[in-house]
Amino acid sequence: METPVTAAVLDAARAAKEAQPALARLHRAEKDRVLRAMADALVDRAGEVVAANARDLAAADAAGIAPGLRDRLALDEERVAAIAEQLRDAAALPDPIGEVIRGSMLDNGLELREVRVPMGVIGMVYEARPNVTVDAAGLALKAGSAVVLRGGSAALHSNTALIGVLRSVLAAHDLPEDLIVGIDAHGREGVDVLMRARGLVDVLIPRGGAGLIRRVVENSLVPVIETGTGKTHILVDASADPAQAVPIVVNAKTQRIGVCNALETLLVHREIAEEALPLLAAPLAEAGVRLHADDAAREILAAAGTAAEVVPATAEDWDTEYLARELAVAVVEDLDAALAHIRTHSTGHTESILTRDLRSQQRFLAEVDSAVVMANASTRFSDGGEFGFGAEIGISTQKLHARGPMGLREITASKWLVVGQGHVRP
Repeated sequence: METPVTAAVLDAARAAKEAQPALARLHRAEKDRVLRAMADALVDRAGEVVAANARDLAAADAAGIAPGLRDRLALDEERVAAIAEQLRDAAALPDPIGEVIRGSMLDNGLELREVRVPMGVIGMVYEARPNVTVDAAGLALKAGSAVVLRGGSAALHSNTALIGVLRSVLAAHDLPEDLIVGIDAHGREGVDVLMRARGLVDVLIPRGGAGLIRRVVENSLVPVIETGTGKTHILVDASADPAQAVPIVVNAKTQRIGVCNALETLLVHREIAEEALPLLAAPLAEAGVRLHADDAAREILAAAGTAAEVVPATAEDWDTEYLARELAVAVVEDLDAALAHIRTHSTGHTESILTRDLRSQQRFLAEVDSAVVMANASTRFSDGGEFGFGAEIGISTQKLHARGPMGLREITASKWLVVGQGHVRP
């Protein structure tokens, strides 16, 4: 028997599917005009959005939300303006729809072209990240798709306010409001229904903690693009420049702690550990970062008299995405040991090596099997915006369809156009 929630979510998905052709018919200039109008509306109504967010923050504080998660949830007028700017950035990007991926003329005269087309209806399931509401809606619109959003109960009021602003702009431009629909009010049952909405929803993208992603990947009947958790690593190699390593590590860990590209495990080559570890620990301690260190790292830090809070690392620490002022630290014997550690504990998101040895750099870049692999750079650059994609819809850690930061092209599909002149197959 169909429950009220089932009916409501399927109706929302059906409405989005019926609305999508209106968007697919728009030219780039029309889509960009809508995106810029959405950005303006968000800035104009920022007070309304921030007030709604305050209700979510009050509930989160009462529930004892972790600092990193609270940071993701929080909005102020400056952050709303930054979210609006992401829409303007998306408007400035080339329109992927209609782009010719490849083409040829066959010997028999048939003309072939593979072109980019909208996905259709994109479902997003995410947690306590109001910015994703706008990013996903804006990118979907630019890529010609409707979107069904489920942003979690923790951000219910924030997401409702944001979606209300965006839908009002659609209506003002004579577009169906159901190009953007939210199903937060239907809770976990709503997610279950969305995962079974095959035929109405073309792809489902989960973005959040490991539990959420695993639940969607293991239970969805709708095709899924998996965005993984960020158990990111930095290796300070034997040849690393300590003066360069310190600001990179501090930036990767502390610039924003509650995001998937923040540093979670620091590996230090034994040859440089006695020099580098105390230098790294000092600014991390000033930033309030607690170090979960292995025996070798603790011994070096104790001998140096570091002011950092240091606790023994457990087996769980090597697999934990803290999203907090916590950092796992290990001393590794050599590059081989570092690569083995990363292979065992990485979630395939982002890893970086700090080195002046070109051979070590080349080995690391070639052998680490993550979506983004870096040399001499902070993991915080693993981001669609930083890559020049505009607002990203997530960072895919799988290998099919898309991998790494997903911008406009990654949320399109393709089709083949075949033009003949009365051809029949012999």
